[in-house]
Amino acid sequence: MTRRIAIVGAGGYTGIELMRLLFNHPRAEITCLTSLEDIGEPVSKSFPSLLDRIPVPLETLDVEKVAAKADIVFTALPHKAAMGVVPGFLKAGKKVIDLSADYRLQNIKVYEQWYQTHTSPELVPEAAYGLPELYRERVRGARLVANPGCYPTSAVLALAPLARDKMIDPETLIIDSKSGATGAGRSVGINTLFCEVNEGFKAYGVGSHRHTPEIEQVLGDLFGAEVRVNFTPHLLPINRGILSTSYAKLTRSCTTEELLEVFGEFYRDEPFVRVLPAGRLPNVAAVRGSNFCDVGLVCDPRTGRVIVVSAIDNLVKGASGQAVQNMNLMEGFEETLGLDILPLFP
Repeated sequence: MTRRIAIVGAGGYTGIELMRLLFNHPRAEITCLTSLEDIGEPVSKSFPSLLDRIPVPLETLDVEKVAAKADIVFTALPHKAAMGVVPGFLKAGKKVIDLSADYRLQNIKVYEQWYQTHTSPELVPEAAYGLPELYRERVRGARLVANPGCYPTSAVLALAPLARDKMIDPETLIIDSKSGATGAGRSVGINTLFCEVNEGFKAYGVGSHRHTPEIEQVLGDLFGAEVRVNFTPHLLPINRGILSTSYAKLTRSCTTEELLEVFGEFYRDEPFVRVLPAGRLPNVAAVRGSNFCDVGLVCDPRTGRVIVVSAIDNLVKGASGQAVQNMNLMEGFEETLGLDILPLFP
């Protein structure tokens, strides 16, 4: 049976990426799109690439009206805005995949420390953290999925095999990530103007980026103990893509080849994680437009450290593609449905 889909917050980059992916999904029909602008206009007015392909007009957000048109709701809204509407959709009996940060952190105090007061904390315990490679079975039975952040997706997938087997010392863990400008969203801001980004490369949110506690939560789950990391994001002068390089002290002597065997076994049945062979490291250009996460690594015997590099498209595996992957699991569809697409290259 085809599922009726509503995208709440269709005017942003994650919104158009959801439309691009769901347009060719054989079990999904986009029936409702909400936005703050161009109300009553076809979505192609905001996104010309969709001309004559998605005839659904943009409308204002009214929870009751949206719920009447959809079986599944993707909330592609900023944090705080999402928690204002998610309870209403759940009360109406809809399944919700939330792309904001509002239901990712299981500790309400931690959420409120990094974000703001939570207005529906009673829903947080039931929200499944939507990283299928780690929490697939929980996602399958969920009515509310908290879609992971882009940086945590790239970092956690790079480190999960090592964390699970306690092969690294978490106290030595440093995560260095670089993202394209779409990670900042579509709203106008001086820091993301062309002349501010082009020919530049800078760190931001040093020691204070809100994805830090999310990374720590998932790695802590894998380690079975509280984890604190140094996480530093950087802004790249490209449209999309995240490259994360993680460094940690090994707890035992290993070669690159031995660790690649560990990674290969860990991700053996995962359709969207590609472990690169020794001598090759990921490049954001090789995953662009796809739901893949490429992972490569090097053991440094001189320092006793491992360096793990991962690459994702921040709008696909880091957001909308992962959201569709979660929808497939929630609905009992083939997990790769609508997502088995090759990257764009060059």
